[in-house]
Amino acid sequence: MSPDRRGIGLTSQRARDRLVARLREMGITDDAVLEMMRSTPRHLFVDEALASRAYENTALPIGYGQTISQPYVVARMTSVLARCQPLARVLEVGAGSGYQTALLARLATHVYCVERVAPLAIQLRRRMANLGYHNVSVRHGDGRLGWSRHAPFDAVLVAAAAVGVPPALVEQLAVGGSLIMPVGHDGGAQHLLFLVKHADGSLREENIESVSFVPLLEGVA
Repeated sequence: MSPDRRGIGLTSQRARDRLVARLREMGITDDAVLEMMRSTPRHLFVDEALASRAYENTALPIGYGQTISQPYVVARMTSVLARCQPLARVLEVGAGSGYQTALLARLATHVYCVERVAPLAIQLRRRMANLGYHNVSVRHGDGRLGWSRHAPFDAVLVAAAAVGVPPALVEQLAVGGSLIMPVGHDGGAQHLLFLVKHADGSLREENIESVSFVPLLEGVA
């Protein structure tokens, strides 16, 4: 580990404390989620060249046209799903660097991640193992198709935007299960959509707030 990396490791707790204080000011009130944000080292989920910016409340590039989401958005999405406990199986689409995954792994019995970019999927699998998250499974595939082998899921979190919710993700959602994802056009208006699946197959929908995400693409890379 380089001296710069060691220095970031030594000071990151103070930076995380400042980040958590900022998130609380922005309206994140779930103490359990805030504690997860405080104890999750975001600098380990970005390239070393960007580690000094890890605790800024901003999205950062992780390569391949993808980003690690803004901490506020990660906290907001996690807070919404945390209301839906208990969570046995959670599906995450577009896991990217694994920062959101790390938080989900502390909420759920098991997290199933689908990542369409092969190098990111390989990196994610290695990172989760190295950091001790042994309740995470990673698959390289088209996230729009979900992971039917492990369905139904108590919750689905999608970290990329689509015009509408992919039908396969609704189908793989358990009765009473919840889904959160950004909906809208790339470069246009997007909002976080939260929905709950009822026994008759109908969906209760709620718009959470405006967001900006990379697009949910078809196929694999």
